[in-house]
Amino acid sequence: MTYGLIAGAIVSGLMFASMLFWKRGTLNFDNGEIVGYTTMVISLSMVFFGVKSCRDHHFNGAISFWQATKVGIFITLIASVAYALAWEISYHTVASDFIEKMSAHYLEKMKSENRNEAELKAAMEQMESFKEWYKNPVLRFGVTLTEILPVRLIITLLSALLLRKKEILPANQPL
Repeated sequence: MTYGLIAGAIVSGLMFASMLFWKRGTLNFDNGEIVGYTTMVISLSMVFFGVKSCRDHHFNGAISFWQATKVGIFITLIASVAYALAWEISYHTVASDFIEKMSAHYLEKMKSENRNEAELKAAMEQMESFKEWYKNPVLRFGVTLTEILPVRLIITLLSALLLRKKEILPANQPL
């Protein structure tokens, strides 16, 4: 729980900072995605430390891959909910025009790539549809939870793999 809350605080704080930089124009849609996923990796490093702490203090120094995976999933679920809540707060305070600006950016990018009229029209229709359903807070929250899913799965599995330990040898037993 502690490491999940720490990871959630880190990812939320970094999201708020990122959105403020986006609002000021320091971050844009081309570099913002890299910054976003980097903040997820930084915050979810707490999974490694949480699994290690759990192994060392609650499982007497031994933890299976599946136990470590369960601990990691619990930590990442807490962080993911914090991430989605932070996005909701950011969306309603700092970034209420985010979807409009994102849509305009990607359509301009397509135009600069000399896409044909049919592709542009299809993209515009898709963006309009996306903007409409994105107004639903339940759908928006769910989509935001899935953004962090690939990162949390990778970090959880890597941590479980690196920290698994079947048994502890007594101090006087040679390897």
